[in-house]
Amino acid sequence: MKGRRMFLGLLAGAAAGIFAWRRQQEDRTMTATKTNKTFELDRTEAEWRQALTPEQFHVLRKHGTERPGSSALNREKRPGMFACAGCGQPLFSSETKYESGTGWPSFWQPLDQAVETSVDRSLFMTRTEAHCRRCGGHLGHVFEDGPKPTGLRYCMNGVAMTFQPKES
Repeated sequence: MKGRRMFLGLLAGAAAGIFAWRRQQEDRTMTATKTNKTFELDRTEAEWRQALTPEQFHVLRKHGTERPGSSALNREKRPGMFACAGCGQPLFSSETKYESGTGWPSFWQPLDQAVETSVDRSLFMTRTEAHCRRCGGHLGHVFEDGPKPTGLRYCMNGVAMTFQPKES
């Protein structure tokens, strides 16, 4: 009897794990949008693969994450603009960038109407995903532990962005 209960418990746990994994995969395949929104710039997966590097494709289109500390944009201090690597949409001014200590470029505010958010339920947690308004590319996540005046931390993948220095 004890062995049967143990087996049924393991079976129930496995079923719950499979259900959670399937839900995570379904959430991740809906490119940056859980609302079936269409974006101004829409490409096929093959077109995105051709336009982006493998690392950019992994982050922007498959909701991946780069290794912390791996992006040169984390150390970028010059005045300028951070833009989407997928479509060139300006996203953040260097004036809102700060050192968060996380290993990813962090900002306390995006440019007006540049970044949209959606609910991300992957990895068995609920977070706020940030994506490009123009192409839907996954940029990173937003957390409520940032500096004033917003109290937000837009924790972005550097590979998902490009930097355009301000001309003197």
